[in-house]
Amino acid sequence: MQVWKTVKIKNDDKQINLAANSFTNYIFKYGPISNISSKYKISEEDMKVLSTYTSNRIAGLLLLFLAKDIDRINDIANKYNNNQSLTITPEIEGYIEK
Repeated sequence: MQVWKTVKIKNDDKQINLAANSFTNYIFKYGPISNISSKYKISEEDMKVLSTYTSNRIAGLLLLFLAKDIDRINDIANKYNNNQSLTITPEIEGYIEK
């Protein structure tokens, strides 16, 4: 597998930033992340760090997707596929059609 370097975009893409932040808020708003932060009393500052990290990762994936950089997307998928037998059910706005 090729080792990729961190990419910094010279001009911020406001659409990518908006989408990444929105996706992060969507993922974190309700569910386990919200429950975990309450249960373990995670500080606002730590949640901000976690949200920023997550938004940066989502933005990177969005940029690869928009660039149609299938090689790097596949590298990521292969590297982080830990073969856990998770049951994955696509979910949109908390509604799952049965």
